[in-house]
Amino acid sequence: MKQKLTELKEKTEAGKLGGGKDRIAAQHKKGKLTARERIELLMDLGSFEEIGAMVIHRARDFGMDKQIIPGDGVITGYGTVNERLVYVFAQDFTVFGGSLSETHAEKICKIMDLAMKTGAPVIGLNDSGGARIQEGVVSLGGYADIFYRNVMASGVIPQISAIMGPCAGGAVYSPAITDFTIMVENTSYMFVTGPNVVKTVTNETVTSEELGGALTHSSKSGVTHLTASNDRVCIEKIKTLLSYIPQNCEETTPAASYEINDERRPNLNGIIPPNPQQPYDMRAVVTNICDADSFFEIHPDYAQNIVVGFARLGNKSIGIVANQPASLAGVLDIESSRKAARFTRFCDSFNIPLLVLVDVPGFLPGTDQEWNGIITNGAKLLYALSEATVPRITIITRKAYGGAYDVMNSKHIGADFNFAWPSAEIAVMGAKGASEIIFKKEIAEAKNPKEELLKKEKEYADRFATPYLAAERGFVDEIIEPATTRLKLLKAFAALENKVAKIPKKKHGNIPL
Repeated sequence: MKQKLTELKEKTEAGKLGGGKDRIAAQHKKGKLTARERIELLMDLGSFEEIGAMVIHRARDFGMDKQIIPGDGVITGYGTVNERLVYVFAQDFTVFGGSLSETHAEKICKIMDLAMKTGAPVIGLNDSGGARIQEGVVSLGGYADIFYRNVMASGVIPQISAIMGPCAGGAVYSPAITDFTIMVENTSYMFVTGPNVVKTVTNETVTSEELGGALTHSSKSGVTHLTASNDRVCIEKIKTLLSYIPQNCEETTPAASYEINDERRPNLNGIIPPNPQQPYDMRAVVTNICDADSFFEIHPDYAQNIVVGFARLGNKSIGIVANQPASLAGVLDIESSRKAARFTRFCDSFNIPLLVLVDVPGFLPGTDQEWNGIITNGAKLLYALSEATVPRITIITRKAYGGAYDVMNSKHIGADFNFAWPSAEIAVMGAKGASEIIFKKEIAEAKNPKEELLKKEKEYADRFATPYLAAERGFVDEIIEPATTRLKLLKAFAALENKVAKIPKKKHGNIPL
C-alpha cells in the first residue's frame, strides 16, 4: 500500500509539470501559459490549495489504461484573489488536450458545490479540446452535470469563464450560462460546430478565428463580454472584474469610506451640443460623474449604441446602463436591449445599485428589427429593469422619446430617483415628427408650409420637449444643473442604501426570452 501511494505521488508530481516538458514548450510557443502558470498569476501568492491532484480517469478502453496522468487534465482548488476567497478550475491542454472525462467533470463539480456552500465566486479557465471520445456517453454526462450546477449557482455566486484555448461543441454551454466570459485573442475560439462541419453542411468556407474567435464573439455575437491580448492580460481583467462584485447574493461589494468634498464637475455643463441632432460620447458623462479611472466597461465592442459597465461612486461599486448617442444616435435595438437586460439582471442578482443615463430617440425601426423580434427583445430590458429591486437612479441628459422613455428606467417602472438636465426632451416623439402629424392641416393650408412647419415645431418643442412638464407631474424628481450630478447621485444612493423592496410571492417570473 505504501509503495503504491509513493508511485502515485511520483506520477502526480509528473502531472504537475503539465503532461511533459515538450508539451509545455509547445504551449509557450503559441503564446499560452500552462494551467498552473495561469492559476499562479490569478491567486494571491501561496494561497492556492489544490483539490483532487491524485485523481485518475476510469476509462480502460482504446489504450487509455496505458495513459494515466494524475489530475486528469484539470487543476481544481481554492485560494484568494486580493484576499477574497475564490474557487477555480483550470483545464490543462497538455494532458489529453484538456478533454473532459467523467473524473475531470467530477473535479469541476466538486469545487462548484464547495463554492455554493461557502458563498464564493467560481472561475473557470477553459482550454479543452472537448469531450473525451474514448469515454463516450459518460463524458457527455459530465458536461450536463456541470451545466446543471451552472444553473443552480446562477444568481447565487458570481461565475466567470475565461476562454484561453479551444472551447467547442457541448463545452460552450457552460461559459454561456456563467455571468461573464473573457476570450484571449488569436489563441481561443468558441463554436458549437467547427469549420469542417460548417463546410460540409452549408458549404461555407470559414476559419476557426472567423467562425468563433475573440473578435467575432466580442463584436458580432456578443457571446464574450471582454477580450484580452494574451493570457496575462486576461487574468488581470478577471481580477479587476472581481473587485467590482460581491462574493455572493447575500453580500455587497466591499467599499472604502468616503467623505463628500467639492463634487462639482463643471465639464458636464458643456457636454450637450447646442444642436440636438449632434452626437456626443456618453462615456464622457460617465467618467465625469464617477470616481476617477473607475469605469470598467463590459461588452465594449458589441451593440455600441448602449454602454454598460461597472464604476465606483464614492468608493462604492455601481452598475451603469447608458444610451450612447455617438452610435446610431443611442437608439434601442435588438442587440442593445439584450445587452443591457443581461447586465441589469446581473447587478440586481448581486446587490449592485444601478445608474441609468438616458439619451434615446426611440426604438430602431425597420423590417429587420421587427422580423427578428424587437418587440420581445425590447421587452427583455423593460422586464429586467422593472423586476430589479436594487437602488435605481435615472439621469435624462437629452432625448427620452416614446416607449424607450418608459423602458429606460422611468419612474413608472419603479425607478427610485429620476433626475433630468435642463437639456432633456421628454415626449412621445421628436418635435418635427409630432408637428407633421398634429398640425398636418395647418401646415398644408399655410402660404409657406416650410415656415409653418418650423413655427409649429418650435411650438411643440416649447410645450412638450422639455423636462418641466414631466417634473410637474412628478415623473422627474428634480431638474438639476449637470455640474451637480455627482453630488446628487452620492446623496441619492446614500439615501437608498437600506432600500427594501417587496415583490409578489411567486416561483419566478416568465421573462420574454
